[in-house]
Amino acid sequence: MSFTISAILLFGLLLAMLVRSKAVGAGSAIVAVLFGYYLSRTPAAAAIDQVMSSIAHAIPNITS
Repeated sequence: MSFTISAILLFGLLLAMLVRSKAVGAGSAIVAVLFGYYLSRTPAAAAIDQVMSSIAHAIPNITS
């Protein structure tokens, strides 16, 4: 649960920065889509949540 809240805050902050700087591109679109899915908690959010959890668990293993 703490990862989900952290992800929402991170994506929200990134989206706010991208909107403020008027950046347009694939990166801003991905951030906006992820932020929307986490907020709405649609059925697709479960799959995205699994991918994000897998990435979070894989990051510490990269440095090992």
